[in-house]
This record gives sequence, C-alpha cells and structure tokens, in this order.
Amino acid sequence: MDRRLRRAPDAEWVLMYRLGLSRKRIAELVRAEPAAVGYHLVIARRQDPGLEAEHRAAADAAPVPHPSPADLARMTEVITWVLAEGRLPEDRAGDRGERSMARWLSARRREAAQGTLDPTYRQGLARVPGWAGNRREATDEARWQGRLADLVEFRAEGHDWPRHHGYDSEREHTLGVWIHTQRYKRRRGELDPVKAKALDETVPGWQAGRTRGRRPRL
Repeated sequence: MDRRLRRAPDAEWVLMYRLGLSRKRIAELVRAEPAAVGYHLVIARRQDPGLEAEHRAAADAAPVPHPSPADLARMTEVITWVLAEGRLPEDRAGDRGERSMARWLSARRREAAQGTLDPTYRQGLARVPGWAGNRREATDEARWQGRLADLVEFRAEGHDWPRHHGYDSEREHTLGVWIHTQRYKRRRGELDPVKAKALDETVPGWQAGRTRGRRPRL
C-alpha cells in the first residue's frame, strides 16, 4: 500500500479520474485503499464541479489499446513532478529518475510535432502549458503554474495574502514577491490575459491583496 502522506485532493489521482479511470482502478495502480482514493475524489469534485462530467465523458469514450494504465501512471508522475518543481525535467540532470522523465517528455514532444500524439496524452499534458514548444518558455510557464498552485495552497491553509516585505518565512517571501510582480504587470497591462484569468478564477481578490492592514509595530 502507498503509505505516503498525501494532501487531498491528490493531483495524480484526480488526473487519472479525469481521464476516465474508476476509483477502484486508480487504487490498484497507486496501491492505495479505494476508500482513500474516494475521499480525495469527493474533495476534488467539490472544488471542480465539472470534474465528474469530464470523468464520465472520458470513461464513455471508445477504448483504445494505448496508452495503457501503466502509461497513464507514468504521465501523471511526470506532470506531478513538473508542477511540484516548477520546471521541466532535464536530460542531463544528475538524478536518473529526472533524466528518464526528460526522455519520456521528449518522446511525447516528437509525437506532437509529427501529429501522432495520443489524445489522452494531449489532454493530460495540457496541464503543463508550453511543454511541446521552446524549452525555456515551457520551463518559465511551468514555474508560473507552480507558483500559482503554491499560492492556492498557502491561502487554503488560512493565511492572508503573502508579503514581500515583513514576511514570516521564506515561503511567504517567495510567494509575496511573485504575487507583487503579477499585480505590477496587471497595472501596466503587461500580464498575459490567460494568466490574469487563471488568477481571477483560482485566487479571487488577488489584485486587492491584504485588507487587514499592516501588522502593528512592537
């Protein structure tokens, strides 16, 4: 059984469900209890009302021999890694696992260029904007998406908006600098509309920031 502590909802499990896999099949692939997977999926459906419809549509689609459940698990492993690290894996990295993921992603990139990429891969990898294009642009995009995910988690933990001055931790400082930059770009009309929409939808009120005022001086 997978005994790693997972924060609900687990991104890998949710992606597999979105791609049409049943709760039981996901549990088998990740070696977890079906009840644990079900708990994560309940939370995911509450956060994303459209998740169930996407799952049903994918599950009802005509079955194809490829990719296999093992292929799907590999894809979710790569996506989870990219979102957590905020960058694409490097084929010259010192870590063997990272090199393996880089080769896997390179193969998908070639398939995309040739027009032979399986639709399931295309749908899953859509969570990594720019992955098939320029490596540096894709890395920057993955980092941006990772920061957004970190901010969502930071706020979900009950924190106020992160500060770039007077911060309590390096984590808050990093997020504070990032969101300050997004606000600055928005005011100057330099923020990508797609990114602005993502911020509006996932962290409403991000432009106004803190409403509680500054901390009193001691």
